[in-house]
Amino acid sequence: MKTVETAQRAREPEVDDPYRLDPADVQEAPTSLRGTLRRLGPGMILSAAVVGSGELITTTALGAQAGFALLWLVIISALVKVWVQIELARWTILTGRTALAGYAQVGPRIGRVGAINWLWILMDFAKMLQRGGIIGGTAAAFSILFPIGGEALGTTSLTVWTVIVVVSAVALMYSGRYGLVERAAFIAVVLFTLITVGLALSLPGSGFSYSGSDLLGGLSFAIPAGSLGFAVAMFGITGVGADEMTTYTYWCLEKGYARWTGPDDGTEERARRAEGWIRVMRIDALIAWGVCTVCTLSFYIIGAAILHPQDLVPKGNEMITTLSRLYTDTLGEWSHYFFLVGAIAVLYSTLIGSTASVPRLWTNTLGLLGVIDWNDPRVRRRTVRALTVALPPLWGASYLWIQSPVLMVQIGGIAGGIFLVAVVIAAWTLRYQDVPHRFRRSRKLTTALVLSSVAIGALGIYSILEVLGLGIGG
Repeated sequence: MKTVETAQRAREPEVDDPYRLDPADVQEAPTSLRGTLRRLGPGMILSAAVVGSGELITTTALGAQAGFALLWLVIISALVKVWVQIELARWTILTGRTALAGYAQVGPRIGRVGAINWLWILMDFAKMLQRGGIIGGTAAAFSILFPIGGEALGTTSLTVWTVIVVVSAVALMYSGRYGLVERAAFIAVVLFTLITVGLALSLPGSGFSYSGSDLLGGLSFAIPAGSLGFAVAMFGITGVGADEMTTYTYWCLEKGYARWTGPDDGTEERARRAEGWIRVMRIDALIAWGVCTVCTLSFYIIGAAILHPQDLVPKGNEMITTLSRLYTDTLGEWSHYFFLVGAIAVLYSTLIGSTASVPRLWTNTLGLLGVIDWNDPRVRRRTVRALTVALPPLWGASYLWIQSPVLMVQIGGIAGGIFLVAVVIAAWTLRYQDVPHRFRRSRKLTTALVLSSVAIGALGIYSILEVLGLGIGG
C-alpha cells in the first residue's frame, strides 16, 4: 500500500509551499521606496475585503441611527487596532507560524488547542451570519438591478441571485483565478471609495450640510441610547477586525515575508533580514490602515449627514435601497444605478476575500486538532478547496433564513469585538514568549501597542457588560 502511495506522490507535480521556511528562499528586503512598494500586498487584500461589510453597511447604519454623536468611536475603532495587527504579523515573520498556531500555545489548553482557538471557532459560527449578510446585500443589489420573477426584492429574485452569487464566488476561488479577481475587485473598491470620499467632502455645499460644531459634538465620548448594538458591532467590524488580524498573518506568509526572512539560524544576517521584512510589513499594514480609516470616516459622515436627518436607518432587505439614498438625494436619480454597481463591487470583493481566507483558517484549525496534516501542502490544498465549496453555501443559506443583512452583519461584528480582547491577550503573550528583545525595543511601537490594547480591552469589557445587562450607569 505504501509503495502505491509513494508512486502516486511521485507522479504528482511538486507543490510550492508558502508556509515552509527554506534557506534557499531567503531574499534581502528592499531599501528603496519603489522596491518596497512592489513588495506590498497583504494589507491591500485585507482593506479591499473589509470595506464592504463594515464601512458600507454597519458604519453608515450607525451614522444614520446616532448622527454625529459616535464620531469619536469611529476614529478610535479605525485608529487603535492596527498596532495589534502589526504585533501579530511581526511574530509570524519571525517564527514562520500562523496566528491560529500561536493562539494554541496561549492560555489554558482544551484538548489539542488553546482556549482562544475554541473562542475563534465559536466566533466564526457567528461570523457565518455576517458573511450571509454580505451575500444578502450583494444579492439584493443584483435583484434591484435585474429583478427575477417580476419583483425586485421578492423571494424568488433574492433566492436566485443568492445562488448565483454563491456559485460564482466558489467557482472563482476554486479555479485559482483569485489574483485577477482580487485586482479587479480592488480597483472597483478604490474607485467607489474615492467617489464616496468626494461626496463626503462636498456635502457642506449641498442641502445636507454639516458644520465643524457637528464634528466637535461627535467627540464627546458618549453612546446615545439605543445605539449600543450598532456601536459594539461597528467597533468589532470596522477597520481591521479580530478575524482580519488573524487572516493577515496567512497573507504575510503567502506573500513571502517569512520565507524571504528564512529560518532562525541565530545569525546577524538573518536578524537584519527580519528587520527589513518587518519594516516592509509595517508599511503595508499602515497604508491599508489609512485606506480603511478614510473609508470609515467618509461612510459614517455621509450616513450622519444624509440619512440621520431623514430618520432613514437601513433595515432588512431594504438596506440597499436605503443606502442608495446616499447618492440619489445629492446627485440625482441617475446615481441610483451607479450606487448599485458600486455596492456590488464593494460587497462582492468582501465575499471574495472571505471565500479565500476562511477555508485557510478552518484548514489550519483542522490541522491543529489533528484531523488533517497541515504541513503536507497537498493535503492542505485539497482541504482548502473542499471547504471553499462547502462553506459559502452555508453562509448563503443563513441569509435566506434570516433575510436581514444589517442584523446579520451586526451579530458578526459583536462576536468579533469580543474575540478582539482575546487576540490582544494572545499578541502580548506571544510577544514575550517568542519575540527577541531586539525586535521589541522600540518605545514608540510599544506605546502604540499599549494604548491600543487598553482601548480595546476597556471597550470590550464595557460592551460585554452592557450586552449582559450589567452596564454601569444604566
